[in-house]
Amino acid sequence: MPGPDGFAADAPTPKVPPRLRILVVEDDPDTLAVTIELLRALGHWATGVRSAELALHRFLEGAFDLLIADVGLPGLSGRDLAEKLEARCALPVIFATGQPAPDQMPRHGIWLRKPYSIDQLQEALARAAQLGSSPA
Repeated sequence: MPGPDGFAADAPTPKVPPRLRILVVEDDPDTLAVTIELLRALGHWATGVRSAELALHRFLEGAFDLLIADVGLPGLSGRDLAEKLEARCALPVIFATGQPAPDQMPRHGIWLRKPYSIDQLQEALARAAQLGSSPA
């Protein structure tokens, strides 16, 4: 359940499915590298791109279980990317941002405030995986 600010709250962490296939979309190369490293440390398969446009091409090439997208991407935003992908599949999305969570949350998305710890990332993964497995 999100905290009062709409972000992942400190609560018991739901179980994360083993070895998710995750695409990370982040324009900052250091944040991208650290996020992929954290995901791999948690046992997941992760790859990353630095734009929403490249992410669209990656989705045509392979299957992913989850998307982690920076909200403030140049060009096509993380939210716009999620909307385009939602037309193809009900993919759960973690929106990573330093900004406050909006009042209207996307149906298959949760918000994760940057910078985040490995524990906060793990909790967000568990919550996002639950979104992906719940009926629409």
